[in-house]
Amino acid sequence: MGISDRLMSKKNVNGRPHITAVHPAAALPGGEVRIVGSDLRPLDLRRPRVKFGDIEGAVVISSDEFLIARVPPGAASGPVVVSTNGHASNPHQMTVAVAIAENLHPVTNPALDAEGNIFVTFSGPRGQKVPVAIYKIDTNYNVKPFLTELMNPTAIAFDHAGQMYVSSRFDGTVYRVAPNGTMSSYAEGMGIATGMAFDKDENLYVGDRSGTIFKIARDRQIFVFATLEASVSAYHLAFGPHRDLFVTGPTTSSFDCVYKVDPQGSVSTFYRGLGRPQGLAFDVQGNLYLAASLSGKRGIVKITPDGKASLEVAGPGLVGLAFAPGRSAVLATTNGVHHLSWGIQGLPPLSELPS
Repeated sequence: MGISDRLMSKKNVNGRPHITAVHPAAALPGGEVRIVGSDLRPLDLRRPRVKFGDIEGAVVISSDEFLIARVPPGAASGPVVVSTNGHASNPHQMTVAVAIAENLHPVTNPALDAEGNIFVTFSGPRGQKVPVAIYKIDTNYNVKPFLTELMNPTAIAFDHAGQMYVSSRFDGTVYRVAPNGTMSSYAEGMGIATGMAFDKDENLYVGDRSGTIFKIARDRQIFVFATLEASVSAYHLAFGPHRDLFVTGPTTSSFDCVYKVDPQGSVSTFYRGLGRPQGLAFDVQGNLYLAASLSGKRGIVKITPDGKASLEVAGPGLVGLAFAPGRSAVLATTNGVHHLSWGIQGLPPLSELPS
């Protein structure tokens, strides 16, 4: 008996497929996951079948020990099963994000108020006014227009009192927005104003994607806090648990970095090796999560405090995220918003952290 015959004989004896792991363990529809196990390819070398719950997904790559499958539209959290040779594998659980709003155009993180309402921008091309600038998604996932008279809204941030601020990359202004949608100018001359974040002392930081991070004190005095490499799209800002500011800003490189800026404005590279890194947020353990590509795979990347990166959510078009109540997250793509029951607790507001 030849080698190939002996291998075929072995597969006939142990031909039931078995799944040992799915990486990453969470995804959006359209995301590609790696299923690891044994006997995952049929004897006749045809592609196996993969079902996410009751819906079959497309198999991109297949082999005996792993396969790459694309999560299909309509899939929900539940079991993943591989079928070959008339046998079904053991079910392996994975989490799939649920779409809660579509036909939007966010360019960075969504934002949540104290009641859990979600706010997301419809930014549009620069210089083009859209009918609705910001949408509000309530806790029942009802989507309603919130703000109309604003050109190219980019980032949304809330101060410690729950007051909303919105940046416009069109006119370089940061606007303060009342609960009824009334706007007033808070700071002007911010260049191509994009990402924003408040520190523990309620100073507001604004990223001008042409190369500057501005600091706006509570008395509205404006300082140049740090200078960085210019971004082709936007700066995205988030404070870590130790009061350092973390910044991403996609360039033309496919090997972009996450910057860390200490409270004195000194800039260092926290992590390098991402494709188009965008919106970011921290969990309670101090892990950083951001929308980016890692080793060519798009999704939500986790970077530990000691700089180890892994893809935690697979999905196309992701631009940002925000942690939500109930150990969940809200994920923004280029055309919609998803909810993910993730089991991860977000970092509390800096105002609630010990000094």
